[in-house]
Amino acid sequence: MTSHWFFWALLSAVFAALTAIFAKIGIQGIDSDLATLIRTAMIVVILAAFVGFVGKWSNPLHWPARTWQFLALSALATGASWLCYFRALQIGEASKVAPVDKFSLVLVAVFAFVFLGERPSLREWSGIAMVAAGVLTLAFKR
Repeated sequence: MTSHWFFWALLSAVFAALTAIFAKIGIQGIDSDLATLIRTAMIVVILAAFVGFVGKWSNPLHWPARTWQFLALSALATGASWLCYFRALQIGEASKVAPVDKFSLVLVAVFAFVFLGERPSLREWSGIAMVAAGVLTLAFKR
């Protein structure tokens, strides 16, 4: 059947799809940057409650500096991504914005190759190339 990671990745895709639909409806008539802030505040509250409820809290003051640095960089990238995503959703169609946003899949593969030393197989690169082709097809008008 499916691998453990695949199950969670598939759920992530389902929730990401719902995010696009809910956000498109939710940002009508309001500033997309303010909507991103409100959404982020809600996420913080929900995740804090979840982490506390399942007993996964540990003292972050004991984490290594490198962990903090890369979490901060990830937070900056996430914030920038969300601001751009909500802006794109506000002015574009969700059915076009979300697939282009998933061009991140191609970039993750390239960045993982360059920075992490990951080596996707030829079959995997073929799939990544098909995603890139699909994004380009959506991005360019006739």
